[in-house]
Amino acid sequence: MDKEHILLVEDDEVFSRVMTHALLHRDYEVSHAANEDEALLLIKSTLFDYAILDLNLGGHTSLGLIAPLKQSNPSSRILILTGYASITTAVEAIKLGADNYLAKPADADEILSALIADTDKSNATAHPEATHLEPMSVRRLEWEHIQKVLNEYDGNISETARQLKMHRRTLQRKLQKRPVAK
Repeated sequence: MDKEHILLVEDDEVFSRVMTHALLHRDYEVSHAANEDEALLLIKSTLFDYAILDLNLGGHTSLGLIAPLKQSNPSSRILILTGYASITTAVEAIKLGADNYLAKPADADEILSALIADTDKSNATAHPEATHLEPMSVRRLEWEHIQKVLNEYDGNISETARQLKMHRRTLQRKLQKRPVAK
């Protein structure tokens, strides 16, 4: 069976070297890119099962890599990893197609746990070391942000939708669902 392939987009040389080693040790194949241009070349030539994207790449955002990754492989799982965590960027990342969002510092087990969270049970059992920690999901962060903005506008759905830059019906559908687990 082929190893699952991870794209690691990280401009911190030391962190990327340590993370690559840890992922290889856990039996993944890893390709590393230090910037957006390198990442785009890799995405065009390789099919990735997973991607770990550092949000801030030398002053630029990596969010623009989400669409090409999903176009290349719609079933790929994408984790945004950042030292600059905020609800706003988490919501933006999930809207663009990221599967999860994790604040640094994080170790390999935390990153893998966030990366494979919500995937099928066989994948979780294939990598048991990644299942012991459960960071807050991007969907949960989105839910909490919606609740915060809704509260700021005294429950006014129309104004909350305008502030969130989403259609009122979309907001109503999201509010009808139960909050997702942390």
